[in-house]
Amino acid sequence: MSRSLGIDLGSKRVGLALSDKMSMIASPFKTLTFKNEQDLLDQLRLIIVDFKVKTIVLGLPLNMSGEDSAQTKKVREFKSVLSIFNLPIKLEDERLSSVSAKNSLVMQDIKTGHNKSEIDKRAAAIILQQFLDKK
Repeated sequence: MSRSLGIDLGSKRVGLALSDKMSMIASPFKTLTFKNEQDLLDQLRLIIVDFKVKTIVLGLPLNMSGEDSAQTKKVREFKSVLSIFNLPIKLEDERLSSVSAKNSLVMQDIKTGHNKSEIDKRAAAIILQQFLDKK
């Protein structure tokens, strides 16, 4: 019984998703804003401890041809930073996760212009669910 934490890393916001205790179903959790990397790590540490997270799933933003993008390098560097938590960190292809998240809001008649944080946490849930479905 262990939870997984899905992370959709952005330069301004970080979308988070949590799995259920059986690590079968991902749900949007919250969107973090942060001042700097240490602030983000402090916020993540609280969530990891409070929810007894055992695995981190980090969205990997490959371009449509499957190659690395500029943001991919930042995510790979952040993966190294996350190693301070001594947890397994898995990279999951996140192509089109934000598009899917936005489309799910549109289908529910929720305006997306001012709901960027909702898109971020839904994208994290999509990333995490993709990972969980492979297990």
